[in-house]
Amino acid sequence: MHRLPRVSASTAGLVPRTALIHDFLVSVRGADRVFLEICELWPDADVFTPVYNERGAEGRFADRNIHTSFLQRLRPSARNFRAFLPFYPSAIESFDLSGYDLVISSSSAWAHAVICDERAVHVSYCHNPFRYAWNERHRTLAERSNPLSRAVLSRLFRRWREWDWIAAQRVDRYVTNSRTTQARIKAYFGRESHIIYPPVATGRFRQQPVGEHYLVLSELVSHKQIDVAIEAFNRLRLPLVVTGGGPDRRRLRRLAGPTIRFAGRVSDSEAARLLATCRALVVTTGEEFGIAAVEAQAAGRPVIARAAGGLLENVLDGVTGRLWEGGPGELAEVVSRFDTRAVDSEACIENARRFDAAVFRKAFPREVEAALNQGPSDRQETWPRIPRRPTPSRRPAWRASRFGGA
Repeated sequence: MHRLPRVSASTAGLVPRTALIHDFLVSVRGADRVFLEICELWPDADVFTPVYNERGAEGRFADRNIHTSFLQRLRPSARNFRAFLPFYPSAIESFDLSGYDLVISSSSAWAHAVICDERAVHVSYCHNPFRYAWNERHRTLAERSNPLSRAVLSRLFRRWREWDWIAAQRVDRYVTNSRTTQARIKAYFGRESHIIYPPVATGRFRQQPVGEHYLVLSELVSHKQIDVAIEAFNRLRLPLVVTGGGPDRRRLRRLAGPTIRFAGRVSDSEAARLLATCRALVVTTGEEFGIAAVEAQAAGRPVIARAAGGLLENVLDGVTGRLWEGGPGELAEVVSRFDTRAVDSEACIENARRFDAAVFRKAFPREVEAALNQGPSDRQETWPRIPRRPTPSRRPAWRASRFGGA
């Protein structure tokens, strides 16, 4: 954990002083990679996160000025950070962001709920509203066999949804990763959002001779439905490599037959090799976007993906992969019928270029600039950020000097 003096992002009142907020920094997964790109775009900004584990984050934030919450005393890691769930709302609201002109949150749960200065502009890149309280709540509760535990969790999620909706009204502008997430932001928060696809480093992938294995590249948690792939490949008796870690790993290993190998968490270079040499990447859940699916295509390989979520936007059915619906039987049938070697690798690579990080680097700053030009939102707030002090204008001095006028 780093507690360095705050680095000012202001220069003679012309540049907004910026804070970047992320849900947690304990590993490097899809949302974390997006946040890394945001950090590169604002290299002088301070970083806030409730919990931080430098080893889990592979040292990628070691040179940043990182502020953590009271939860840091509990020694967070990728193994235990989920246990702190009830405390994250208090943790994210505990940060003092007074003095920051621009706040950019990267949120798949609670980062968007940070309380900003009343004249700051808050732009949130929303990967998804907190799935366990919203779109995955029924499945999550159904997995609890203990009635008391289920009742307690149900009450927690109900309170969370109330808190989450109120927090969403404080955000000035939402940006999101797909039409699926855009619809959820509208349905759950009543807020409009702009779609900018997540950045994918397509240039780090190269074609290689294709092997015999299929690949699952995912965090091993229940909502990813990896058990569907395991059952399908048990039936097919085809080689499947499952990468990633998570709380569902032991259960999945018990289900796996002799043709399924668990590789654990792998380095970026090993992931690139496995993607480039697989017959196809297999995706068993409707990802909000699906960065791994784009990475596979960047390596010239097709994707066999559930026909849902952002995968409908980044996999071209019959061209760069095959979309399917149903359970293990349907997946097994699609795998057995889909000739992965007949897929045009160049078509996969060309499709992946639509989502290259260079596109994000241009589009996202434009959205932030538009939010700054618009200024803090004038809508009625159900829960004020901070009591407003009298001022002749809601536009701070730095903005007046930059854009003209007061």
